[in-house]
Amino acid sequence: MKALNLLVIASACVVVLAGCAASQSGSAYSRTQTRQAQDVEMGVVESVREVQIEGTKTPIGAGAGAVVGGVAGSTVGGGKGSTVAAVLGAVGGGLAGAAIEEGVTRKKGLEITVRLDSGKMIAVTQEADEAFAPGERVRILSGGGVVRVSH
Repeated sequence: MKALNLLVIASACVVVLAGCAASQSGSAYSRTQTRQAQDVEMGVVESVREVQIEGTKTPIGAGAGAVVGGVAGSTVGGGKGSTVAAVLGAVGGGLAGAAIEEGVTRKKGLEITVRLDSGKMIAVTQEADEAFAPGERVRILSGGGVVRVSH
């Protein structure tokens, strides 16, 4: 029963992490990016390619998995066998928790190649929350180490 409760808690932690993952969206701004001037350049989309933006890899997913795996393993056998099973369960649970966290927070993205009006070509990768097509006129916003493509 304890193992089931810990599994529920660990799953909740991973879901919360998915909501906390840093956005790579072209339309989402962090608090520090607001009220700052950005450079604006115009250009034309040359190509668009679908990509995957990897998920977060924090210690929380691995830690939650290790706790659940350790508790579940400790219920196997008795004495030294239980201790060994708990250790193996914790290691396996930690690996599984880390993989689950990364998978849950992974996002679809776009690599957008743009020919700027200056003639320079750039590629920007961001979340696929807005559609872009070759030949389309777009704005490139840059500032504070962040570059985004928008309409």
